[in-house]
Amino acid sequence: MASDYSPDERELLRAVRHLVRADREMRRRLGTSMSVNTTDLQALRHVIRECQAAEQAAAAAAPGAPAGPVGVTPRRLADHLQITTAATTTLVDRLVRSGHLERVPHPADRRSVLLVPTARAREEMHAHLSSMHVRMKEIAAAVPAEARPAVVEFLSALTGEMEKGRLDVGG
Repeated sequence: MASDYSPDERELLRAVRHLVRADREMRRRLGTSMSVNTTDLQALRHVIRECQAAEQAAAAAAPGAPAGPVGVTPRRLADHLQITTAATTTLVDRLVRSGHLERVPHPADRRSVLLVPTARAREEMHAHLSSMHVRMKEIAAAVPAEARPAVVEFLSALTGEMEKGRLDVGG
């Protein structure tokens, strides 16, 4: 019950709800500006992050060596998004048509393809998100160092409970 919360607890949870709403709205605006829906945006962000991580790992392992193709298989994307492979095919078709993704041959499996972001997709994401990330870093840096572990613990515990609720409804 709401009356069981102290005023500080209520304010803390209200701030989390506002953050979640603001994040959802920011993603909706970003998707609108890029002419993609929120699931397409989530897919695009995942592919870009995975490719960046693979590119960085390859560069660290063999500096100066030409990088082979890196990308995400449609199956891995479907698993990440928790959607069917059929829905993933439709989503990928949309992102290829819009110029945000490309399908390239899988270097180790002739039956498969890799999904890679286009330069346009990377540029759009960077243009829309880089200034926001700078502001987020400034806000995070303003949190006193001694308070950071408690903030992280709180947010992690809250996230864990939310995830349990999504996966274990009624249990």
